[in-house]
Amino acid sequence: MSDLRERLRENFRWLSDRTDPTLSADVTGWWRDPAIIDRIGPSLAAPFAGDAPTVVMGPSSRGSLLGVLVAHALGVGFAEVRKDPSRPVDSDAWWETTTGPDYRDRHLRLGVRRGLLRSGDRVLFVDDWVDTGAQMEACHRLVELSGASWAGASVVVDALQRPTLRRRLRLHSLLHVRDLP
Repeated sequence: MSDLRERLRENFRWLSDRTDPTLSADVTGWWRDPAIIDRIGPSLAAPFAGDAPTVVMGPSSRGSLLGVLVAHALGVGFAEVRKDPSRPVDSDAWWETTTGPDYRDRHLRLGVRRGLLRSGDRVLFVDDWVDTGAQMEACHRLVELSGASWAGASVVVDALQRPTLRRRLRLHSLLHVRDLP
């Protein structure tokens, strides 16, 4: 695990312009390193293997990328959470909710097809980064709407400022934001 954490740090960078004090996280280097791709799914899955999740959920786009790797490591299926979902036909049923303000102060509409989450499922949420926790909380509501149960949340980087939310939603991370260069 320590080797993976080191590789994640080495392949991460902060971006900013000289005139803009705001930093942006660049995680694209993670997807270029085959050792990270090989180990990140099992590493995010490991803390929850004993909870026997039956499905992994992750928001598009990076949550979907990571979620499939975690689902593969656990031997379960994956349920994609879409931002601002649109139905191609009226009979396409979705569970939908709106997030609280995210790191850009946006309120996003999130949805998952109803057939992908079922009563009795144990759902593991996966994403690359948690900041305000708004998407994670909204996904928790989607799980509740479906009648499934929440197993926990596994992310690469924890930048969450709300420890109560971290405990309540059983958040596990590979790195804390203060671990990044």
